Amino acid sequence: MTGTLRWRVALIAVVVFFGLLYMLPSIPGVKESALGKFLPDDEISLGLDLKGGIHLTLDVDVDKAIQNSLALTGRDIRDQAREDGIAVLRPGLTDGRHLDFVLAKLDQRQALDEMLKKQFSILTVVSTEGVEGDKLLYKLEFTPQYHDYLQKLTIDQAVKTIRNRIDEFGVAEPDIRRQADGRIQVQLPGLQDPERAIKIIGRTAHLEFKIVDDETDPEKAAKGIVPPGRELSTMRNRNPDGTYLDRPIVLKSDSVMTGEYISDARANFDSNNQAYVSLTFTPRGAKLFERITSDNVKKRMAIVLDGKVYSAPVIQEKIGGGRASITGRFSTEEARDLAIVLRAGSLPAPVNILEQRAVGPSLGQESIEKGVMAALIGGAVIVVFMIVYYGFGGLVADVALVFNIMLIMAGLAGFGATLTMPGIAGIILTLGMAVDANVIIFERIREELRRGLTPRMALDEGYSRATLTIFDANVTTIIAAVVLYEFGTGPVRGFAVTLILGIVASMFTAIFVTRTIFDIWLRRRPPGTAISI
Repeated sequence: MTGTLRWRVALIAVVVFFGLLYMLPSIPGVKESALGKFLPDDEISLGLDLKGGIHLTLDVDVDKAIQNSLALTGRDIRDQAREDGIAVLRPGLTDGRHLDFVLAKLDQRQALDEMLKKQFSILTVVSTEGVEGDKLLYKLEFTPQYHDYLQKLTIDQAVKTIRNRIDEFGVAEPDIRRQADGRIQVQLPGLQDPERAIKIIGRTAHLEFKIVDDETDPEKAAKGIVPPGRELSTMRNRNPDGTYLDRPIVLKSDSVMTGEYISDARANFDSNNQAYVSLTFTPRGAKLFERITSDNVKKRMAIVLDGKVYSAPVIQEKIGGGRASITGRFSTEEARDLAIVLRAGSLPAPVNILEQRAVGPSLGQESIEKGVMAALIGGAVIVVFMIVYYGFGGLVADVALVFNIMLIMAGLAGFGATLTMPGIAGIILTLGMAVDANVIIFERIREELRRGLTPRMALDEGYSRATLTIFDANVTTIIAAVVLYEFGTGPVRGFAVTLILGIVASMFTAIFVTRTIFDIWLRRRPPGTAISI
């Protein structure tokens, strides 16, 4: 055996070893056997159409995110103006797109314009007009460039937050991606509790800490008598029977702290076995929380989540250590779900569910059985045809075909790809394409044999002339498959994944593996023996 043939055989042996290593865990019963402990944990993940689960189409309220960002920018302008000695009054939103505020002293206009230009370049002044004597009303909006950037950022943040929440929820192989018009597609294979998942995914989870105004009567506030700088909210109380009762409570409008400073959230139980959520703050958040509790001793601090007050404990003393807790007579599941959304982060904007579809596992099993049956029938027809038409060469092609399927399965498991029904169709397609490459090679070898060349020379000429043709044809198909994967949706991407893996495997087996088998066979045959192709 020559050196070239040795290294080719060694390479095939290595590929076979790793192919079996990653393919075996996906075979039923192997993971539970004695062999299972030596195999990788990676298995072929089944898609939504095979395993069952839920499909969601979500719409992110981008306009709301822009309004929130504009409102926060108004507060920043007011704070910065106060530091610079500029009198800015009543920053607020009009029509959801513009930020209005009043400059109290006209002679400070130049200083204000310089501050806006230097520190708030993301805003552009739409108009200014005189009001109330010497005061000036400013109307601003985001620049078109920043508006577009904020839209993209909001969707990206929503996708990241939803993915974090689903990962915490424990769904294997979720498919989450952004679509056009601010929509997000979510596929959760194998999920058995869709209502709980929807509740976790769609929850905005905007956490705020606000000081309670106990001097204002909540009953009067409920009738519309709310002092300036105050807001009416509701405090959520859970009754022993599991029902909830909302009671009015008056809060100071400005948040003293938000959930962005949370580094961790966990569900725990107190001495009475009552569930609550413990919070851990970032180092910066810990310092801020310590200062806030120090400044508000003997006052109540409301913990507000998505506009509802969950608890409002009295601050007895300065709280250090960067820890706090949310109580509210939670059930165990409610405390765990709340911890998940707080740990994963709040959504930048509300999310609405536009479409919800459920796929039962029975349908998935039926799809698997039909897909496997189609693959077996198609494979059997190809195997028989190749042996009948090409003899020994057809048998070599069939061996390469089995090797090709093994590599596809191993690739799906090793790369963590998800097998879908279109993916099974892609596998069936690559079976035909793999044999097509062998057909091109075998027909070229037949031509060389008819020209009177020896089997060795015909084999060399056939492979050398056909390889470039096979390579060109398969590379163009791979390019098309890559485009499908990049721009397609879930089922299309599943087809593209198996098509790419199948083409790469077929080129390796058709050009490399079958050539090695023929070389070994010819070396063992007497000189001058005819080759059966």
